[in-house]
Amino acid sequence: MSRQEQKLKTRQNIIHAAFSLLDENRSLSAISLREVAREAGIAPTSFYRHFKDMDELGLTLVDEAGLALRQLMRQARRRIASGGGVIHTSVETFMEFIAANTNVFRLLLREHTGTSSAYRLAVFREIQHFIDELTDYIIEQQGVEYACAQLQADAMVRLVFSAGAEALEADDKLRREIGERVKAQLRFVQIGATQKNA
Repeated sequence: MSRQEQKLKTRQNIIHAAFSLLDENRSLSAISLREVAREAGIAPTSFYRHFKDMDELGLTLVDEAGLALRQLMRQARRRIASGGGVIHTSVETFMEFIAANTNVFRLLLREHTGTSSAYRLAVFREIQHFIDELTDYIIEQQGVEYACAQLQADAMVRLVFSAGAEALEADDKLRREIGERVKAQLRFVQIGATQKNA
């Protein structure tokens, strides 16, 4: 393995270590550089070869979480293209993601309303990416004007994130119930959007 590959691997180990330390009781601001270094299997001084400080690591975690969710959306679109219903497939994919990546989603939720303005802004940007992508998708699929598509996308993303927050600590049965409820709510939003000029 080259020096550059090793450096990249260590950086990923630090990111994974930080994610693994987050849980329902601990936010980004509650974990220390020493804990992250210990979890990643490196000396605390080695941390600084990869990140300037814990704030820079925190912003990287938000970026990684947003990227993971955007990849998820693309995966849902591939499933839809092969014959799945848009709302059903999107919600099912999202709930699978939350079950498998609890700490990744918890980070976005918590820092969205957290004390750090830099983290709040970073999470807001990630959520806006979603809204923008969904807006484009709605325009393409439904042929509606931009303003209507954006309102619809905004409402849908807020509903899904809210459902995701509930699903975090839920067991399988409750997660399924939350999923079915949000699918119905999303269909109401979709129907409402088609009726706005009626």
